This record gives sequence, structure tokens and C-alpha cells, in this order.
Amino acid sequence: MPFIAALIGYVTKRVAIEMMFRPLEFVGIRPFLGWQGVLPANAERMATTATDMLTTNLVDPQEIFARLDPEQVAKEIEQPLLRVVEDVTREVMETYQPRLWEMLPSGAQQLLLKRVQAEAPRAITKIMREISRNIEDVLDLKHMVVTNLVRDKALLNRLIRDISRPEMRFIARSGIWFGFVLGCVQLLVWSLTKSPIVLPLFGLGIGWLTDWLALKMIFLPREPKRFFGFYTWQGVFQKRRDEVAADYGDMIAREIITVPNLLEAVLRGPKSDRLFSLISREVQKTIDAQASVVKPFVAIAVGTKRFQEMKQVAAAKAAERVPDTIRHAETYAVNALDVRNTIVDRMRRLSPLEFEQLLRPAFRQDEWKLIAVGAVIGGLVGELQALLLLG
Repeated sequence: MPFIAALIGYVTKRVAIEMMFRPLEFVGIRPFLGWQGVLPANAERMATTATDMLTTNLVDPQEIFARLDPEQVAKEIEQPLLRVVEDVTREVMETYQPRLWEMLPSGAQQLLLKRVQAEAPRAITKIMREISRNIEDVLDLKHMVVTNLVRDKALLNRLIRDISRPEMRFIARSGIWFGFVLGCVQLLVWSLTKSPIVLPLFGLGIGWLTDWLALKMIFLPREPKRFFGFYTWQGVFQKRRDEVAADYGDMIAREIITVPNLLEAVLRGPKSDRLFSLISREVQKTIDAQASVVKPFVAIAVGTKRFQEMKQVAAAKAAERVPDTIRHAETYAVNALDVRNTIVDRMRRLSPLEFEQLLRPAFRQDEWKLIAVGAVIGGLVGELQALLLLG
């Protein structure tokens, strides 16, 4: 009986752990006959909770983006930027007034291109400074993180599972020892009573109690505490603070707050219209300032209204090329933003309660389901054990 109880303890833990993460999508007949992993089923709530912690305590967008040197960004993308300026200028001129562009002397064409190209890095520097000072006007970091985690449920699973693997192992292995101890009690009670109800009741109790106790021991106590005067215990998750901080920082920097994701959020997020307004304004200013050599010819040939439209199209085309252009500064941006080390350092300074909130929300609201499943499995195994003994 103690060995079967140990098996019940282990199996119920493994099942509970897998039910947290699998399957990613609902399997069965909606709404009640079936199952979806606890985390994937509550992806938006879990992602929002994790993001609140991230954006409130760990990452300040204003501080992070202030580390970017606008002049260095402009330097990193200078060559691809010059190509973009030339391509956009030619495309717009050839679209709106191909004959005029062809009729312009080669020297005038080159002068226009060189003047706009010379001003482009300064315009980029100015745009980057404005973005850095007002990053929250163009980037909704919370929306970006939640969107990515909800869209990629496997990523949300990894975020929780990868940083809590030792805790998951502890849960499973603790079931063996807790189950064995309770199995010894079960054996004593069975020996005294020979009652068939003892086995399923103990099986249910072992499944419930060992799940509940293991989950509590992950997080509590938050500080090392002595028991019985000689045994010291601290929640497994709390004890691994430095290791968890390193793993969490690595994953956030590698898969969530990445330069491509930030670019995507800035260029296509809910505040992207503000960025495009900024780019459009600066591009049009640059064109006005540097195109004086051909502006009279163009304005006369196409009309003032048409000329304004040309500037808007040029700004839109330039904005479309921003992602490919800015990626040339990705290596510099990753090192300058230093997201990983920032998160690790801030995590190590969290209070025990704040630190617990990194992982606890994944368990708290639905942990009763996992405990209930453990109890049901334990009860069924106990019933089977009783049938075998009495049969």
C-alpha cells in the first residue's frame, strides 16, 4: 500500500503538471466536455498578469530607449538609408513626372539626391531623439507583450515552464514521499479495519493533500524558516531567485522584448499612426529644405497640390522602408538596450512577495482544478486497489 500510495502521489502530480500546459487548444466538445491546458485556456489573463509585473517592476520603456544614441543609430544605418533616399526619390519623381525627371540635367538630379541624402542622417537623428523622449507616444509595450503571448500560446507555456522546471520536478518527486508516508498510515488503518472504503478514501486524500502541499511548498515560506527546531525550509521558487532571474531575463530578451518585436509594435501597433505622422513631417521638411534646386520646376510642372501629394507619397514610401533599414542597427540596439541584464538586476531587487508574483498567478486561480484532478485520480486508483484486494 505505501508503494501504491507513492505511485498515486507521483502520477497525480505529473498529470496535474501536464494539464497546466497541454493541450494548447481545446480538445473535446465545448463548452464542458473536454480540456485545454490551464495556461493556454487563460492566455490573455495570464499574459496580462505577467506583463503587468514586467512593465511595472522590471522594464521602463523611457529608461530603456534613452540608452540608444540617435547619432549612432543614424551611423549604423547610413549606407542602407542613402540607398532608400535615392530609391524613393527616383520612384516618386518617375511616378509623378517621369518626363520632367528625365529632362532634368544629370547634375541637377545628382545635386538633389546628394542634398536629400546629406540631410537624411540628421533627420533620422532628430526622429530618434523625439522617439526616445516620448517613447510612450509611439510604443505600447504592454500591448506588444500581451499580443505576442496570446498569439503564441506555446511561448506563454515556455515562459512559465522553462523558468519553473525545478519546481515542476519538485512537485512530481514530492508526491512520491508524501504518498509513501500517507500510504503507511493507510496500511495501518486498513490493517485495523479491513474496510473497503478505506482505500478509495485514502487514495482521494493522498491525491488532494499531496497536490495541495506541493503547490504550497513551492512558494512558502517566502523567507527561510526553521521547523521543529532543526529543519529549515524556504519555498523552492524563492530559494532559486538568482537562477530564476537569469533564466527569465534571458527568455524575455531573446523571445519577447526583441528588436524585431519592438519594431513591429512601433510600426504596426495601436500607436503607429503617431510614428508615421512624425516620419512624414520630418521627411516633408527635409524635402522642402533640400529640394529648392528643382522645386520651382516641379511645382510649375505638376502644380502645388500635386507637389504636396508627392511629398506625402515620398514620406509613406520612406516609412515603408523603415523596418528593413533599421534592422541594420539591430546588433547595436540589442547591446545598447541591454534588456536582459536590466531585467535580471531588477528581479534580484524585488521583495519576496513581488518575486512570487512572477509565477504564482499561473497556479493561483486554477490550482483548485489541478488539486481536484489529483484527488479524483487518487480515488479511482484507491477503488481499483480495493477491488483487487477484495477480489
